[in-house]
Amino acid sequence: MFFHLFQYLEELNFPGAGIFQYITFRSACAIILSLVIATVGGKKIIRMLQRQQIGEEIRDLGLAGQMEKKGTPTMGGVIILLAILVPVLLFARLDNIYTQLMLISTVWLGIIGFADDYIKVFRKHKEGLKGRFKVIGQVGLGLIVGLTLYMSDDAVIREKAGLMDVGVTTSTIDEGFSQEGRMQVLTKDIKSTKTTIPFFKDNEFDYAWFTSWAGKYSEGLGWILFVIITIFIITAVSNGANLTDGLDGLATGTSAIIGATLGILAYVSGNMVYADYLNIMYIPHSGELVVYISAFIGATIGFLWYNSYPAQVFMGDTGSLALGGIIAVFAIIIHKELLIPALCGIFLMENLSVVMQVSYFKYTKQKYGEGQRIFLMAPLHHHFQKKGIPEPKIVTRFWIIGIILAVLTIVTLKMR
Repeated sequence: MFFHLFQYLEELNFPGAGIFQYITFRSACAIILSLVIATVGGKKIIRMLQRQQIGEEIRDLGLAGQMEKKGTPTMGGVIILLAILVPVLLFARLDNIYTQLMLISTVWLGIIGFADDYIKVFRKHKEGLKGRFKVIGQVGLGLIVGLTLYMSDDAVIREKAGLMDVGVTTSTIDEGFSQEGRMQVLTKDIKSTKTTIPFFKDNEFDYAWFTSWAGKYSEGLGWILFVIITIFIITAVSNGANLTDGLDGLATGTSAIIGATLGILAYVSGNMVYADYLNIMYIPHSGELVVYISAFIGATIGFLWYNSYPAQVFMGDTGSLALGGIIAVFAIIIHKELLIPALCGIFLMENLSVVMQVSYFKYTKQKYGEGQRIFLMAPLHHHFQKKGIPEPKIVTRFWIIGIILAVLTIVTLKMR
Protein backbone atom coordinates (compact mmCIF):
# COMPACT_ATOMS: atom_id res chain seq x y z
CA MET A 1 0.00 0.00 0.00
CA PHE A 2 2.72 2.47 1.00
CA PHE A 3 4.77 1.49 -2.05
CA HIS A 4 1.97 2.52 -4.40
CA LEU A 5 1.22 5.67 -2.42
CA PHE A 6 4.84 6.83 -2.40
CA GLN A 7 5.24 5.86 -6.05
CA TYR A 8 2.50 8.36 -6.81
CA LEU A 9 4.12 10.95 -4.53
CA GLU A 10 7.45 10.43 -6.27
CA GLU A 11 5.81 11.30 -9.58
CA LEU A 12 4.80 14.56 -7.90
CA ASN A 13 8.46 15.09 -6.84
CA PHE A 14 7.61 14.67 -3.15
CA PRO A 15 10.91 14.76 -1.18
CA GLY A 16 12.08 11.35 0.06
CA ALA A 17 9.30 9.41 -1.60
CA GLY A 18 11.78 7.38 -3.64
CA ILE A 19 13.04 5.51 -0.58
CA PHE A 20 10.05 3.16 -0.82
CA GLN A 21 11.36 1.93 -4.16
CA TYR A 22 14.11 0.04 -2.29
CA ILE A 23 13.29 -3.53 -1.33
CA THR A 24 15.82 -3.43 1.52
CA PHE A 25 14.13 -0.43 3.14
CA ARG A 26 10.65 -1.92 2.88
CA SER A 27 11.94 -5.25 4.17
CA ALA A 28 13.41 -3.53 7.22
CA CYS A 29 10.10 -1.78 7.85
CA ALA A 30 8.23 -5.08 7.47
CA ILE A 31 10.36 -6.99 9.96
CA ILE A 32 10.21 -4.17 12.55
CA LEU A 33 6.44 -3.84 12.29
CA SER A 34 5.91 -7.60 12.42
CA LEU A 35 8.02 -7.81 15.59
CA VAL A 36 5.96 -5.02 17.18
CA ILE A 37 2.66 -6.66 16.24
CA ALA A 38 3.78 -10.09 17.49
CA THR A 39 5.15 -8.84 20.81
CA VAL A 40 2.93 -5.89 21.72
CA GLY A 41 -0.23 -7.02 19.94
CA GLY A 42 0.44 -10.64 20.88
CA LYS A 43 0.15 -9.88 24.58
CA LYS A 44 -3.34 -8.47 24.09
CA ILE A 45 -4.41 -11.43 21.96
CA ILE A 46 -3.15 -13.87 24.60
CA ARG A 47 -5.19 -12.07 27.28
CA MET A 48 -8.25 -12.28 25.02
CA LEU A 49 -7.71 -16.02 24.53
CA GLN A 50 -7.40 -16.44 28.31
CA ARG A 51 -10.65 -14.54 28.90
CA GLN A 52 -12.40 -16.78 26.38
CA GLN A 53 -10.86 -19.80 28.13
CA ILE A 54 -9.38 -21.05 24.85
CA GLY A 55 -6.97 -23.51 26.44
CA GLU A 56 -5.09 -26.52 25.14
CA GLU A 57 -6.51 -29.96 25.95
CA ILE A 58 -3.64 -32.24 26.93
CA ARG A 59 -3.66 -36.05 26.85
CA ASP A 60 -1.47 -37.74 29.44
CA LEU A 61 1.20 -39.55 27.40
CA GLY A 62 3.65 -39.89 30.27
CA LEU A 63 5.94 -37.08 29.10
CA ALA A 64 7.77 -34.91 31.63
CA GLY A 65 6.07 -31.57 32.23
CA GLN A 66 3.27 -32.37 29.81
CA MET A 67 0.28 -31.97 32.11
CA GLU A 68 1.59 -28.61 33.33
CA LYS A 69 0.75 -27.23 29.87
CA LYS A 70 -2.96 -27.97 30.27
CA GLY A 71 -5.04 -24.84 29.86
CA THR A 72 -2.32 -22.85 28.07
CA PRO A 73 -4.03 -20.62 25.48
CA THR A 74 -3.99 -22.04 21.97
CA MET A 75 -4.91 -20.66 18.50
CA GLY A 76 -1.99 -18.24 18.95
CA GLY A 77 -1.23 -18.71 15.27
CA VAL A 78 -3.57 -15.76 14.79
CA ILE A 79 -0.73 -13.59 16.15
CA ILE A 80 1.66 -14.93 13.51
CA LEU A 81 -0.82 -14.45 10.69
CA LEU A 82 -1.59 -10.86 11.67
CA ALA A 83 2.12 -10.08 12.09
CA ILE A 84 2.71 -11.33 8.53
CA LEU A 85 -0.33 -9.95 6.72
CA VAL A 86 -0.36 -6.38 8.08
CA PRO A 87 3.28 -5.49 7.22
CA VAL A 88 3.02 -7.17 3.80
CA LEU A 89 -0.15 -5.28 2.94
CA LEU A 90 1.51 -2.02 4.00
CA PHE A 91 5.01 -2.37 2.55
CA ALA A 92 4.95 -4.91 -0.31
CA ARG A 93 4.03 -4.33 -3.94
CA LEU A 94 0.47 -5.60 -4.12
CA ASP A 95 0.54 -5.79 -7.92
CA ASN A 96 3.28 -8.44 -7.77
CA ILE A 97 2.00 -11.92 -8.67
CA TYR A 98 4.31 -13.60 -6.18
CA THR A 99 3.18 -11.37 -3.31
CA GLN A 100 -0.42 -12.11 -4.23
CA LEU A 101 0.23 -15.86 -4.17
CA MET A 102 1.88 -15.64 -0.76
CA LEU A 103 -1.01 -13.62 0.67
CA ILE A 104 -3.54 -16.14 -0.68
CA SER A 105 -1.51 -19.05 0.73
CA THR A 106 -1.26 -17.41 4.16
CA VAL A 107 -4.98 -16.72 4.43
CA TRP A 108 -6.00 -20.06 2.87
CA LEU A 109 -4.00 -22.27 5.22
CA GLY A 110 -4.73 -19.98 8.16
CA ILE A 111 -8.46 -20.58 7.64
CA ILE A 112 -7.97 -24.37 7.45
CA GLY A 113 -5.90 -24.35 10.65
CA PHE A 114 -8.36 -22.02 12.40
CA ALA A 115 -11.26 -24.33 11.50
CA ASP A 116 -9.34 -27.28 12.97
CA ASP A 117 -8.60 -25.40 16.21
CA TYR A 118 -12.16 -24.09 16.44
CA ILE A 119 -13.59 -27.61 16.26
CA LYS A 120 -11.14 -28.83 18.92
CA VAL A 121 -11.65 -25.94 21.33
CA PHE A 122 -15.27 -24.90 20.94
CA ARG A 123 -16.90 -28.08 19.63
CA LYS A 124 -14.79 -30.24 21.98
CA HIS A 125 -13.92 -32.74 19.24
CA LYS A 126 -10.34 -33.79 19.99
CA GLU A 127 -9.66 -34.93 16.43
CA GLY A 128 -10.50 -31.47 15.05
CA LEU A 129 -11.12 -31.02 11.35
CA LYS A 130 -11.25 -34.38 9.57
CA GLY A 131 -8.03 -35.26 7.81
CA ARG A 132 -9.62 -35.50 4.38
CA PHE A 133 -10.83 -31.91 4.59
CA LYS A 134 -7.32 -30.73 5.49
CA VAL A 135 -5.92 -32.61 2.52
CA ILE A 136 -8.61 -31.21 0.21
CA GLY A 137 -7.66 -27.71 1.36
CA GLN A 138 -3.95 -28.35 0.81
CA VAL A 139 -4.59 -29.88 -2.62
CA GLY A 140 -6.75 -26.87 -3.50
CA LEU A 141 -3.94 -24.49 -2.61
CA GLY A 142 -1.49 -26.59 -4.61
CA LEU A 143 -3.74 -26.28 -7.65
CA ILE A 144 -4.02 -22.51 -7.22
CA VAL A 145 -0.25 -22.07 -6.91
CA GLY A 146 0.70 -24.49 -9.69
CA LEU A 147 -1.88 -23.25 -12.20
CA THR A 148 -1.12 -19.58 -11.45
CA LEU A 149 2.59 -20.10 -12.09
CA TYR A 150 1.63 -21.85 -15.33
CA MET A 151 -0.89 -19.33 -16.62
CA SER A 152 0.42 -15.98 -15.37
CA ASP A 153 2.52 -14.00 -17.86
CA ASP A 154 4.39 -12.43 -14.93
CA ALA A 155 5.66 -15.77 -13.57
CA VAL A 156 8.72 -16.30 -15.77
CA ILE A 157 12.44 -16.96 -15.56
CA ARG A 158 15.04 -15.02 -17.55
CA GLU A 159 17.63 -16.84 -19.64
CA LYS A 160 20.55 -15.72 -21.77
CA ALA A 161 19.68 -15.70 -25.46
CA GLY A 162 23.11 -14.82 -26.88
CA LEU A 163 25.69 -12.03 -27.17
CA MET A 164 25.71 -8.88 -29.29
CA ASP A 165 28.62 -6.47 -29.94
CA VAL A 166 27.43 -3.04 -28.82
CA GLY A 167 30.72 -1.22 -29.35
CA VAL A 168 30.94 0.24 -25.85
CA THR A 169 33.20 -0.47 -22.92
CA THR A 170 31.00 0.53 -19.97
CA SER A 171 29.41 -2.25 -17.99
CA THR A 172 25.69 -1.93 -17.30
CA ILE A 173 23.16 -4.20 -15.70
CA ASP A 174 19.47 -3.62 -16.23
CA GLU A 175 16.21 -5.52 -16.05
CA GLY A 176 16.55 -6.81 -19.58
CA PHE A 177 20.26 -7.03 -20.34
CA SER A 178 23.76 -6.85 -19.00
CA GLN A 179 27.02 -5.95 -20.70
CA GLU A 180 30.33 -7.77 -20.49
CA GLY A 181 33.07 -5.57 -21.90
CA ARG A 182 31.97 -4.73 -25.46
CA MET A 183 29.42 -7.52 -25.58
CA GLN A 184 25.81 -7.15 -24.50
CA VAL A 185 24.13 -10.26 -23.10
CA LEU A 186 20.72 -10.62 -24.69
CA THR A 187 18.05 -12.22 -22.51
CA LYS A 188 14.54 -13.54 -22.91
CA ASP A 189 11.75 -14.23 -20.44
CA ILE A 190 10.22 -17.69 -20.73
CA LYS A 191 7.67 -19.90 -19.02
CA SER A 192 9.54 -22.86 -17.63
CA THR A 193 9.18 -25.94 -15.44
CA LYS A 194 12.86 -25.73 -14.55
CA THR A 195 13.95 -25.81 -10.93
CA THR A 196 17.20 -25.74 -8.97
CA ILE A 197 18.81 -29.08 -8.13
CA PRO A 198 21.61 -29.16 -5.52
CA PHE A 199 25.13 -30.55 -5.86
CA PHE A 200 25.13 -30.72 -9.68
CA LYS A 201 27.35 -28.58 -11.90
CA ASP A 202 24.44 -27.81 -14.19
CA ASN A 203 22.13 -27.01 -11.31
CA GLU A 204 18.90 -26.64 -13.26
CA PHE A 205 16.51 -29.53 -13.74
CA ASP A 206 13.45 -29.45 -15.99
CA TYR A 207 10.41 -31.50 -14.97
CA ALA A 208 9.56 -31.72 -18.67
CA TRP A 209 12.50 -34.16 -18.95
CA PHE A 210 10.20 -36.84 -17.52
CA THR A 211 7.66 -36.21 -20.29
CA SER A 212 10.06 -35.77 -23.22
CA TRP A 213 8.74 -39.03 -24.68
CA ALA A 214 5.41 -37.30 -25.41
CA GLY A 215 6.80 -35.19 -28.26
CA LYS A 216 4.76 -32.04 -28.86
CA TYR A 217 2.73 -32.75 -25.73
CA SER A 218 5.78 -32.91 -23.48
CA GLU A 219 5.59 -29.27 -22.36
CA GLY A 220 1.94 -29.52 -21.33
CA LEU A 221 2.52 -32.81 -19.52
CA GLY A 222 5.56 -31.24 -17.86
CA TRP A 223 3.32 -28.56 -16.35
CA ILE A 224 0.82 -31.18 -15.19
CA LEU A 225 3.68 -32.98 -13.45
CA PHE A 226 4.81 -29.66 -11.93
CA VAL A 227 1.32 -29.04 -10.49
CA ILE A 228 1.22 -32.56 -9.01
CA ILE A 229 4.65 -32.05 -7.40
CA THR A 230 3.49 -28.65 -6.09
CA ILE A 231 0.48 -30.27 -4.42
CA PHE A 232 2.66 -32.98 -2.85
CA ILE A 233 5.25 -30.51 -1.52
CA ILE A 234 2.67 -28.16 0.02
CA THR A 235 0.85 -31.06 1.69
CA ALA A 236 4.04 -32.70 2.97
CA VAL A 237 5.74 -29.58 4.35
CA SER A 238 2.52 -28.23 5.86
CA ASN A 239 1.91 -31.52 7.71
CA GLY A 240 5.60 -31.70 8.66
CA ALA A 241 5.42 -28.34 10.39
CA ASN A 242 2.21 -29.45 12.09
CA LEU A 243 3.93 -32.55 13.49
CA THR A 244 6.94 -30.51 14.62
CA ASP A 245 4.72 -28.25 16.72
CA GLY A 246 4.91 -30.41 19.83
CA LEU A 247 7.46 -28.66 22.06
CA ASP A 248 7.62 -25.04 23.21
CA GLY A 249 9.28 -22.95 20.50
CA LEU A 250 10.31 -25.88 18.30
CA ALA A 251 8.21 -25.22 15.19
CA THR A 252 8.44 -21.45 15.62
CA GLY A 253 12.24 -21.29 15.91
CA THR A 254 12.78 -23.84 13.14
CA SER A 255 10.48 -21.86 10.83
CA ALA A 256 12.36 -18.63 11.56
CA ILE A 257 15.66 -20.27 10.57
CA ILE A 258 14.12 -21.66 7.37
CA GLY A 259 12.54 -18.27 6.62
CA ALA A 260 15.88 -16.46 6.92
CA THR A 261 17.44 -18.93 4.48
CA LEU A 262 14.59 -18.55 2.00
CA GLY A 263 15.01 -14.77 2.24
CA ILE A 264 18.64 -15.06 1.14
CA LEU A 265 17.69 -17.39 -1.71
CA ALA A 266 14.90 -15.06 -2.85
CA TYR A 267 17.17 -12.01 -2.76
CA VAL A 268 19.91 -13.57 -4.90
CA SER A 269 17.38 -15.15 -7.26
CA GLY A 270 15.67 -11.80 -7.81
CA ASN A 271 18.89 -9.82 -8.33
CA MET A 272 20.48 -10.14 -11.77
CA VAL A 273 24.00 -9.35 -10.51
CA TYR A 274 24.03 -12.01 -7.78
CA ALA A 275 22.16 -14.56 -9.88
CA ASP A 276 24.73 -14.15 -12.65
CA TYR A 277 27.65 -14.33 -10.21
CA LEU A 278 26.32 -17.46 -8.51
CA ASN A 279 25.23 -18.92 -11.86
CA ILE A 280 21.72 -19.58 -10.61
CA MET A 281 18.30 -19.05 -12.12
CA TYR A 282 17.24 -15.38 -12.34
CA ILE A 283 13.55 -14.86 -11.59
CA PRO A 284 12.37 -11.33 -12.44
CA HIS A 285 10.38 -9.55 -9.71
CA SER A 286 10.92 -12.37 -7.17
CA GLY A 287 13.09 -10.03 -5.09
CA GLU A 288 9.83 -8.50 -3.86
CA LEU A 289 9.32 -11.68 -1.84
CA VAL A 290 12.08 -10.49 0.51
CA VAL A 291 9.53 -8.05 1.95
CA TYR A 292 7.13 -10.91 2.63
CA ILE A 293 9.72 -13.22 4.16
CA SER A 294 11.00 -10.37 6.34
CA ALA A 295 7.54 -10.07 7.85
CA PHE A 296 7.49 -13.87 8.23
CA ILE A 297 10.80 -13.85 10.12
CA GLY A 298 9.68 -10.98 12.35
CA ALA A 299 6.39 -12.74 13.09
CA THR A 300 8.00 -16.05 14.09
CA ILE A 301 10.72 -14.45 16.20
CA GLY A 302 8.18 -12.15 17.84
CA PHE A 303 5.92 -15.10 18.58
CA LEU A 304 8.86 -16.85 20.26
CA TRP A 305 8.69 -14.12 22.93
CA TYR A 306 5.62 -15.92 24.27
CA ASN A 307 6.04 -19.40 22.79
CA SER A 308 9.52 -20.18 24.16
CA TYR A 309 9.75 -22.49 27.17
CA PRO A 310 7.62 -22.36 29.25
CA ALA A 311 5.10 -21.33 26.61
CA GLN A 312 2.48 -18.73 27.42
CA VAL A 313 0.60 -19.56 24.20
CA PHE A 314 0.53 -22.30 21.59
CA MET A 315 0.14 -21.55 17.88
CA GLY A 316 -2.23 -24.46 17.26
CA ASP A 317 -2.97 -25.65 13.74
CA THR A 318 -3.84 -22.04 12.89
CA GLY A 319 -0.13 -21.34 12.92
CA SER A 320 1.60 -24.65 12.21
CA LEU A 321 -0.31 -25.56 9.03
CA ALA A 322 0.18 -22.03 7.73
CA LEU A 323 3.92 -21.93 8.51
CA GLY A 324 4.62 -25.17 6.66
CA GLY A 325 2.48 -24.19 3.69
CA ILE A 326 4.07 -20.74 3.46
CA ILE A 327 7.55 -22.26 3.40
CA ALA A 328 6.54 -24.74 0.69
CA VAL A 329 4.85 -22.17 -1.56
CA PHE A 330 7.73 -19.72 -1.14
CA ALA A 331 10.30 -22.37 -2.13
CA ILE A 332 8.22 -23.38 -5.17
CA ILE A 333 7.87 -19.78 -6.37
CA ILE A 334 11.63 -19.19 -6.32
CA HIS A 335 12.25 -22.60 -7.96
CA LYS A 336 14.11 -23.99 -4.94
CA GLU A 337 11.67 -26.71 -3.90
CA LEU A 338 14.21 -29.51 -4.41
CA LEU A 339 16.28 -27.92 -1.63
CA ILE A 340 13.44 -28.54 0.84
CA PRO A 341 14.66 -31.99 2.02
CA ALA A 342 17.87 -30.30 3.22
CA LEU A 343 16.44 -26.96 4.33
CA CYS A 344 13.40 -28.45 6.06
CA GLY A 345 15.29 -31.46 7.39
CA ILE A 346 13.69 -31.09 10.84
CA PHE A 347 10.19 -31.29 9.34
CA LEU A 348 11.32 -34.25 7.21
CA MET A 349 12.71 -36.14 10.22
CA GLU A 350 9.50 -35.57 12.16
CA ASN A 351 7.40 -36.79 9.23
CA LEU A 352 9.54 -39.84 8.59
CA SER A 353 9.61 -40.82 12.25
CA VAL A 354 5.81 -41.04 12.28
CA VAL A 355 5.66 -42.95 8.99
CA MET A 356 8.37 -45.39 10.12
CA GLN A 357 6.78 -45.90 13.52
CA VAL A 358 3.30 -46.60 12.17
CA SER A 359 4.51 -48.77 9.28
CA TYR A 360 6.83 -50.89 11.44
CA PHE A 361 4.16 -51.33 14.12
CA LYS A 362 1.62 -52.58 11.56
CA TYR A 363 4.18 -54.83 9.88
CA THR A 364 5.34 -56.49 13.12
CA LYS A 365 1.79 -56.86 14.40
CA GLN A 366 0.77 -58.62 11.21
CA LYS A 367 3.88 -60.84 11.18
CA TYR A 368 4.36 -61.59 14.88
CA GLY A 369 0.94 -60.85 16.32
CA GLU A 370 2.33 -58.05 18.47
CA GLY A 371 3.30 -54.60 17.26
CA GLN A 372 6.82 -53.34 17.88
CA ARG A 373 8.17 -49.79 17.77
CA ILE A 374 11.34 -48.24 16.37
CA PHE A 375 11.16 -45.13 18.56
CA LEU A 376 10.04 -44.83 22.16
CA MET A 377 7.43 -42.43 20.83
CA ALA A 378 6.73 -40.49 17.63
CA PRO A 379 7.13 -37.78 16.38
CA LEU A 380 10.88 -37.80 16.93
CA HIS A 381 11.02 -35.01 19.55
CA HIS A 382 8.83 -37.10 21.87
CA HIS A 383 11.32 -39.98 21.54
CA PHE A 384 13.99 -37.80 23.13
CA GLN A 385 11.54 -36.67 25.80
CA LYS A 386 10.91 -40.30 26.68
CA LYS A 387 14.68 -40.72 27.05
CA GLY A 388 14.58 -38.09 29.79
CA ILE A 389 16.20 -35.19 27.92
CA PRO A 390 14.76 -31.84 29.13
CA GLU A 391 12.44 -30.09 26.69
CA PRO A 392 14.50 -26.86 26.33
CA LYS A 393 17.62 -28.90 25.50
CA ILE A 394 15.77 -30.86 22.79
CA VAL A 395 14.45 -27.66 21.23
CA THR A 396 17.85 -25.94 21.30
CA ARG A 397 19.55 -28.95 19.72
CA PHE A 398 16.93 -29.11 16.97
CA TRP A 399 17.51 -25.40 16.31
CA ILE A 400 21.25 -26.04 16.01
CA ILE A 401 20.58 -28.83 13.53
CA GLY A 402 18.26 -26.47 11.65
CA ILE A 403 21.01 -23.84 11.41
CA ILE A 404 23.49 -26.41 10.11
CA LEU A 405 20.98 -27.53 7.46
CA ALA A 406 20.30 -23.89 6.51
CA VAL A 407 24.01 -23.21 5.99
CA LEU A 408 24.34 -26.40 3.95
CA THR A 409 21.40 -25.31 1.79
CA ILE A 410 23.00 -21.95 1.03
CA VAL A 411 26.37 -23.58 0.34
CA THR A 412 24.76 -25.74 -2.36
CA LEU A 413 24.53 -22.61 -4.51
CA LYS A 414 28.26 -22.92 -5.15
CA MET A 415 29.08 -26.47 -4.03
CA ARG A 416 28.62 -28.46 -7.23
